[in-house]
Amino acid sequence: MRRLRNYHFRSVGVKLFVILFCTIVLLTSVLGLTSYYAAKGIITDEVATASSQSALQAADKLDFLLAEYEALSRQFAVDPVLKADMEAVNSSGATTVAKTAAEDRIRRKLDSVKGSDERLFGIRLVAKSLVDAESYKSTGTSSVRSDEGVLDRMKQITAAKGNPVWFPVRPKGFFDAYSESSLTMGRLLRNIQHPDAEYYMLIEIKGKALTDVLSNLHIGLAGEIRILSPDGDIVYGDDDALLGQSSFIQIGAEQSKQENHSFTATDEHGDSQLVVYQPLSIAKWTLMGYAPVSDFTAAAGKLLYITLSVVLAAAVIAVFIGYMLVRLIGRPLGKLAELMEEGEKGNLQVRTRFKSQDEIGRLGQSFNNMMEQISRLAAQSNSSAEEVLATSEQLVAASGTTSLHAREVAMATGEIAQGAVTLAAEAENSNRNVEIMGGKMNEVAEMNTVLDSSAESVITVSNQGTELMKLLVKQSESTMDMMNLIQENSTKLRESTHLIRSILHPMIAVNKQTNILALNASIEAVRAGVAGRGFIVIADEIRQLANQSNQSIESVSKITEEIGRNIEDTAKVVNEAAPLFREQISSVRESSTIFESVKKEMELFIGHIGHSSASILELIEFQQRLGESMASVSSVVQQTNASTQEVASMSSQQFIVSEELVVLSAKLEGLAEDLKQSLISFHV
Repeated sequence: MRRLRNYHFRSVGVKLFVILFCTIVLLTSVLGLTSYYAAKGIITDEVATASSQSALQAADKLDFLLAEYEALSRQFAVDPVLKADMEAVNSSGATTVAKTAAEDRIRRKLDSVKGSDERLFGIRLVAKSLVDAESYKSTGTSSVRSDEGVLDRMKQITAAKGNPVWFPVRPKGFFDAYSESSLTMGRLLRNIQHPDAEYYMLIEIKGKALTDVLSNLHIGLAGEIRILSPDGDIVYGDDDALLGQSSFIQIGAEQSKQENHSFTATDEHGDSQLVVYQPLSIAKWTLMGYAPVSDFTAAAGKLLYITLSVVLAAAVIAVFIGYMLVRLIGRPLGKLAELMEEGEKGNLQVRTRFKSQDEIGRLGQSFNNMMEQISRLAAQSNSSAEEVLATSEQLVAASGTTSLHAREVAMATGEIAQGAVTLAAEAENSNRNVEIMGGKMNEVAEMNTVLDSSAESVITVSNQGTELMKLLVKQSESTMDMMNLIQENSTKLRESTHLIRSILHPMIAVNKQTNILALNASIEAVRAGVAGRGFIVIADEIRQLANQSNQSIESVSKITEEIGRNIEDTAKVVNEAAPLFREQISSVRESSTIFESVKKEMELFIGHIGHSSASILELIEFQQRLGESMASVSSVVQQTNASTQEVASMSSQQFIVSEELVVLSAKLEGLAEDLKQSLISFHV
């Protein structure tokens, strides 16, 4: 049973089934998984590009907002009226009325600016001494505090020497006195001639103003928007509790080198996040947004399910095709192998029932013809053995009787004719040996005839194998021509992708130029004020259309790159497979040469058999001549001794002949029994 299982496992049908099944399933799986991961990568890249563009626009808006307040602080710094009022307030020679009027003008100016901008908590001018009585503020602002944190922030403003300083969003404002967060810009209003009249100008902006600016920036379904300081601390975030803390996701030197300002990283929970960022030019901060990659690649999961379904369908088809191969090739070959094993055991009644007209059917017909010939030969040998056995039994009985009578006569005449009998006995022995040698010669001649017939059958099978190998060579050459055609088509497709890239480059340049023109138009419209608002909308629409066109062109470019890579992979696989097909053709041609060599060797073998048969015929003729010579010698001996020892010679000769006949009859009977036993194993 174990041997039978090994035969089934090693059969040609099972091997073809395993190879076909593994090839189909492997190619389908590789193609599906490659498409799945390629789709995930394309989706992630597209989302990263779109998000980067959105982050760029949001950063531009933030810069515009911050630049607006820096311009406001610059107006205060160069306002001669405000400067004169601050000098009057701090002048010891000014009257109380003049100081009161100056303070009133300062407060009204601050209130007017604060009232015209609802995004402001307030504007305050703080004296260097941080004394509340010497400070001025717009309505709605709280009192000044002078704790250690406030002093540190004031020192930063002093160190800036009149340049604006932006402070991160604080949950309760610059002085920790509000109920909501605020963003503060500080600037020292310098006065070289009157240092006592220098004030800290603090513009406190509501944190909600940043939220409104960033409201149009959305990344994924659960994305977060943050503004980070150069040290990686959170300047702004959706959760005020995180303000001032270090961000888990940092923008390092390696990530900052990305051209599209995007990368992937893991958050504190170990989830993969798509991160986009854009540096701000005003406050030296970085706008960063991130969202789980799974939000964008969830749609690609359907492609994985489709891949699994296709792999399952391919496996079912491969099983069906493999089953057909096993049924059409494996089963007939296995059945033929079993029949040959039965024939090896001596069962000559086995026959094939192949009805196909292909090589397997022809092989089965040749097997049946071979078994028919062997059966006829075995039947003839069995019949001859039975006849020899019957004759030997009769010969044993007759020789026994003759030996008994000869022994009685020899006992009376043995002493008289001993010398003559011995000479005659030797002559007779030689004659019988010559006859036996002639029989053996005839048997060898018959065996040569059988070998000649078998050699002709082998030549016939070799001719069939040679024709089959020639057909296989033609099929392999046709397959090689198809591989060459695939290589030519891959080259043409590669040239087409290069042409598409060359067409896309000018379009990308036009879109970039359009985007820049739209941005310049927006800036000019802002400078124009109310008269340019309608043009701002048109410029934004043009920019959006340019961005959409740019995204579409980039998508087409990436898809073209993907097609190019697939074409390169296909060409690589075809180039790797071509040498294998060439080696296969070479192996088939070598096999055909081997069949031709076998045919030539069998023809030489038939020639040797013919020479052997001719030699045996010559030996038979020499044996007949030798027999005649030995008979003549025996006749001469008998005639010489007839006159003196006729009775003794005849009696002795009869006794010796009888004894030899008994021995030879026994040997003949043993040989007949052995031949019959050897033929019993054959079932005809």
